[in-house]
Amino acid sequence: MSQQLTPQQALRYNRQILLPGFDLPRQEQLLNARVLIIGVGGLGCPAAQYLVASGVGHLTLNDNDEVALSNLQRQILFSEQDLGQNKATAALERLKQLNSDCRLSALTTRLDEPALEQRVAEQDMVLDCTDNLASRDLINRVCVNQSKPLVCAAAIRMEGQLFSYIPSQHGPCYHCLSHLFGEQQLSCVESGILAPVVGVMGVMQALEAVKILTQCGDFGDGKLQLFDGKTGQWQQLKIPRNPDCTVCRPENIDR
Repeated sequence: MSQQLTPQQALRYNRQILLPGFDLPRQEQLLNARVLIIGVGGLGCPAAQYLVASGVGHLTLNDNDEVALSNLQRQILFSEQDLGQNKATAALERLKQLNSDCRLSALTTRLDEPALEQRVAEQDMVLDCTDNLASRDLINRVCVNQSKPLVCAAAIRMEGQLFSYIPSQHGPCYHCLSHLFGEQQLSCVESGILAPVVGVMGVMQALEAVKILTQCGDFGDGKLQLFDGKTGQWQQLKIPRNPDCTVCRPENIDR
């Protein structure tokens, strides 16, 4: 049974509700939404904060990693007191203070494919905030199989990218994009990352998620958005659906 906004909640989210094209029913769509964030690091921290603050009703955080000293430069939900704690659990405690109306859950183990299938089935949307191609391809495959919207982001050095898979748009999936990548896989450990750049991309994931959940504004449509932190410029590329994609080709999707 769907929840309705209380008068107090309507007051809390008043600045969103007043927006042209955004109204009480859309805010209630957020209130009833269930979102899974996989990876509570540089991307997941800002994405989670803005989804909770925006009024998403149920957020599940998944990360099996512990907070390390080198994380504090960019993973803004954590403090020095959280060192050694599980990231999902530590983030949950901070997010509780931000919005007590949001139902929060923490998953502290790495999800294999069967477990991921089960968790994704319970969600309205997934945010991929992981930091490696193997995880992204697995998450994409599960979301395609279950027809769940997926918002992916990545950041390295002073560059970021954002891509969304929207089943109803019948556009490309993340694998249509990732199969174009070369063998080399860069990581922040070797290449570095400027803290605000990964924050920008996490916030953009939250923005894209809110637009998809409320069907407000432009989103998805096979666009790869690229951010250059050196110049502050954005670029958009249209990614075609790969007719031979081993993931989203119709005969490969479980229905």
